[in-house]
Amino acid sequence: MHHLLDEHTIDEAQRLQVALGLIRRVSGHFQGKLLAIDPHRIKSHSKRQMRRYRGDSTSKPTKVSQTFFALDPDTHQPVCFTIASSAKTATQAGIELLDLATEVLQPNPDQTLVLADMEHFSSDLIEHVHQHTPLDLLVPMKNLPALRKQLKAIPDDQFTRRWAGYATTKRPYKMARSKVDLHQFVQRFEEVPNKYRYHAYLSTTDKDEVDALTVDFPKRWHVEEFFNAHQALGWNRAGTMNLNIRYGQMTMGLLAQAAISQLRKRIGEPVDGWDSAHLAKAFFSGIEGDLRVVNDTIVVTYYNAPNAEQLRQQFENLPDKLATEGIAPTIPWLYDFKLDFRFK
Repeated sequence: MHHLLDEHTIDEAQRLQVALGLIRRVSGHFQGKLLAIDPHRIKSHSKRQMRRYRGDSTSKPTKVSQTFFALDPDTHQPVCFTIASSAKTATQAGIELLDLATEVLQPNPDQTLVLADMEHFSSDLIEHVHQHTPLDLLVPMKNLPALRKQLKAIPDDQFTRRWAGYATTKRPYKMARSKVDLHQFVQRFEEVPNKYRYHAYLSTTDKDEVDALTVDFPKRWHVEEFFNAHQALGWNRAGTMNLNIRYGQMTMGLLAQAAISQLRKRIGEPVDGWDSAHLAKAFFSGIEGDLRVVNDTIVVTYYNAPNAEQLRQQFENLPDKLATEGIAPTIPWLYDFKLDFRFK
């Protein structure tokens, strides 16, 4: 597999991601209203000398393989990803990632809001999104002493009290060394003035800050849920630091996730909610069955499968079901055999 993937380039893997994404987009797998981007760093045991990464101030720096994912947080489905060497910054990777996502989603202006984390807070990324893509961007500002001082200086009458302990304001903003006109969304917590806490965000679009901060931005958490549920598909360990091989291997995982996502909708509870590792062990490898060839059809029989009646409705007499939908029931790479299932 290593040598097979080594025959392909990074560009080929990215073109495959875009082609898969376009198919998924027209199939309704993405809503395209929100796009969450997030780094996913995988511990590496490579012997290469590389820059080490530390996730927080207390952990020990380690070698990691840098990956960056774009996810539709409304449907919990991945749109695309990119891989970077240890030297590439989150800003550089974010620009590449958003260009790929734009190819897939093909959004109209003001249609898609990108939800970024603080690591993507940079003038270069904001300017790129504003000037070279139809996307909008919402990113938290770094809570530095200078920012806290500015927020405390905002007059009280500029805030609108939304509910107990929560108020917001929106005002024009320009970053240093940038000509882009931005909007600063500010949250204020607590009721007593000497206990006020502030969070600030920058946005390239002048939308309602309450919806953006309380409805849209919290959906970024679905990225972490996605990693926890699906990283076993090949996104939890770095077997090599050859980037073209990593791209190919992880893109295969993207294909697998797309297929499994479709299967999950047909399996039913509780199996459809299992994470990838549990699904592989208890469902794909855990159900007894046998194979036989009947004329031009490979018949797969499963014994004691979960939700057998629901699976029977979906997959028994599969060639006939495909033919009625105008889909050729033969499998070209399997000598044009048909495939059918039985559940007993």
